[in-house]
Amino acid sequence: MSLLIAGSIATDHLMSFGGRFSDSLVVDQLDKLSVSFLVDDLEVRRGGCAANICFGLGSLGLNPVLVGAVGEDFADYRAWLERHNVDCGSIHVSETRHTARFVCTSDTSMAQIASFYPGAMSESREIELKPIVDRVGDPDYVLIGPDDPEGMLRHTDECRQRGYRFVADPSQQLAFGDGDLIRQLIDGADILFSNEYEASLITQKTGWSDQDVLDRVGTWVITLGAAGVKVVANGAETIVVPALSEVTAVEPTGVGDAFRAGFLAALAWGLDHRHAAELGCLLAAHVVEQVGTQEYSLTREKFLARCEAAYGAESVAVIEPHLHTLH
Repeated sequence: MSLLIAGSIATDHLMSFGGRFSDSLVVDQLDKLSVSFLVDDLEVRRGGCAANICFGLGSLGLNPVLVGAVGEDFADYRAWLERHNVDCGSIHVSETRHTARFVCTSDTSMAQIASFYPGAMSESREIELKPIVDRVGDPDYVLIGPDDPEGMLRHTDECRQRGYRFVADPSQQLAFGDGDLIRQLIDGADILFSNEYEASLITQKTGWSDQDVLDRVGTWVITLGAAGVKVVANGAETIVVPALSEVTAVEPTGVGDAFRAGFLAALAWGLDHRHAAELGCLLAAHVVEQVGTQEYSLTREKFLARCEAAYGAESVAVIEPHLHTLH
């Protein structure tokens, strides 16, 4: 089983604001916006969408291949990922730029204001997938996550040309990408990941209806925040899986990445979409309860106990045989 995960690799600077951003925003003055927030703390953590997904997959016992670009400041981060079963052998190292950086402040309602410095990420457009495939074997899936837009387009086009099944996960790039870019990133994907807001952006910017999108992708997985997730596919009944209810939300950054890791791990194990969504929600719950996207650890007993409490003994019976690396 070979999973190539392409996308951002970054350092996260995460801050918490003790109030609500909305209390400081005047709707009819947003064109003159100039506000600052006194934050309570600062946490510096490893991050980046592709690296977060790989960490989740590695934590579940898989060996994902991380595809992305970093700076020469990546050595410690590389060692961390490799200790967690991530193949870093095909990462491009820039000679001139720093590793990308994500700076994010979250308020008490879990709203976020963030900035992203791409740095070395802009060199991901120089990465070709074929040499990676030659090294690790034909991929079962290539996930193309938020990254340098030219790099995302190159990876998507190469997947279509070479017949690699790919997962479209444009995520943050949807906010400023135009309809033409989004259409190219989505068309022909085996799976499309988005949240509810991103789903609206996709239809609005592409001019496609929901059905038009489904006609171009195999499966559309839409995360619903605290409400869980729905999985939609042509000719199949829509699957809705609730999120875990017994969760103490601390920091939302990276929750979507963890969900994707769980979902893809389940597919790699040959599970159906319902159990994939359940595994995704289980892993996501571990991230939202921590500050930082890769600070959680999994233990077999507790993981299965949470699975049974949320989804029942049948789901435990399906998932449990695949957790042989957890202790």
